[in-house]
Amino acid sequence: MIATKPRVRIAPSPTGEPHVGTAYIALFNYLFAKKHGGEFILRIEDTDATRSTQEFEQKVLDALRWTGLTWAEGPDVGGPYGPYRQSDRKDMYQPYAQQLLDKGHAFRCFCTPERLEQMREGQRAAGKPPKYDGLCLTLTAEEVTSKMAAGEGSVIRMKIPTEGSCDFHDGVYGDVSIPWDSVDMQVLIKGDGMPTYHMANVIDDHLMKITHVARGEEWLASVPKHILLYRYFEWEQPVFMHLSLMRNADKSKLSKRKNPTSISYYSALGYLPEALMNFLGLFFIQIAEGEEMLTMDELIEKFDPDNLSKAGAIFDIQKLDWLNGRWLREKLSPDEFVARVLEWAMENSRLTEGLKHSQSRISKLGELPNLAGFLLSSDVGLTPASFAGLKTSPAETLEILTTVQTDLEKILEWNVETIDAELRAVADKLAKKLRVVTPPLFVAMSGSSRSLPLFDSMALLGRSVVRQRLKIAATVVASMVGDGK
Repeated sequence: MIATKPRVRIAPSPTGEPHVGTAYIALFNYLFAKKHGGEFILRIEDTDATRSTQEFEQKVLDALRWTGLTWAEGPDVGGPYGPYRQSDRKDMYQPYAQQLLDKGHAFRCFCTPERLEQMREGQRAAGKPPKYDGLCLTLTAEEVTSKMAAGEGSVIRMKIPTEGSCDFHDGVYGDVSIPWDSVDMQVLIKGDGMPTYHMANVIDDHLMKITHVARGEEWLASVPKHILLYRYFEWEQPVFMHLSLMRNADKSKLSKRKNPTSISYYSALGYLPEALMNFLGLFFIQIAEGEEMLTMDELIEKFDPDNLSKAGAIFDIQKLDWLNGRWLREKLSPDEFVARVLEWAMENSRLTEGLKHSQSRISKLGELPNLAGFLLSSDVGLTPASFAGLKTSPAETLEILTTVQTDLEKILEWNVETIDAELRAVADKLAKKLRVVTPPLFVAMSGSSRSLPLFDSMALLGRSVVRQRLKIAATVVASMVGDGK
């Protein structure tokens, strides 16, 4: 049993659709806190001002609430160690940065982006991993003062030991040793005054009294930077635990380019949050065959952080489907099932808005399933025949689908207006009229050339479902191009 009451956190960045990997890490932290009588905290890490949006932050909150997880402290519920949004804490970091400068643990770097890129290109050409070469380490105090007075832009970087290694114990990987000469002189404060992830992460974890940091294994290589900051500030460091990444069946990293990864996608397709949490929770416990169906309370009871696997957590969609089916059939009463179906259909106003758009397009109610059913369907059944009636050739259709798929990722706020604007920009980019670009998209979204208004339909389906339908459509059309159809 852990001696002190643990405080753990999940700290997502609101820079895109909340990833199912966020739910995976959040669940581990939640189970850890509940198992040991501790607190689970939510913090929003929005130091990337160019990519962080209010819409994505709201999606993070909505997605995590949908999973059934609750947090004791966070941006929406407050708490004694707030604010819980890093952009609201911006003024807190500067005094700590100055402290590092005063103690000689950090230095101002005036290198331009052009100079840094040139440096990295040279290092890559020489077969070396790119990292800062220490040019500004040699600047005297007078030179720094002069450059600041002249208005030259600068960042603050941390100093790194030149010899030895950073040795630490990880709760999953055991004893780890990383040579200091492989660690970069990390930027701590950016030119706009905002801290980088590494700086804000350590300071926030300390000020919020976080005792255990559980996150994905991709952050394992960053631990030396974080440990060094704890040492520079003379703070007690938390216990680190790095969880294996979620992977596809072929052991490749789970990414949106290959498979649906957004929590909202699984919600939109009608997976139960209890089933998804059950599925993810199985990665953290030891069970016998036949014991797979577990509630959150049962997951907490069986949770054992001392017996975690370093092997990749395989995201087996067939197993998730099997579990979800069992939850639907075995855990819900008929009345509960009906209530869940209605709740799901009303999600994001899909059903009500879809019906409103259908009213002017039907002559009898029996036509509704064929016209608007695609809004609720998990698969619109695309085949080469679906695209055979288009005026564009398969090669042109494929170009439209792949271009739209890429360019829609640029949209920060997902709504009818932004989708409209982006698709008009795609038409201009392809030197085609909008009426030529939209028919393949109608088919990709609905499986039919006759459908509801395209932009409205895409807004109702949501970013993650649209992404997946475009991906499937492109695969189908690519087979037509390959066959010379």
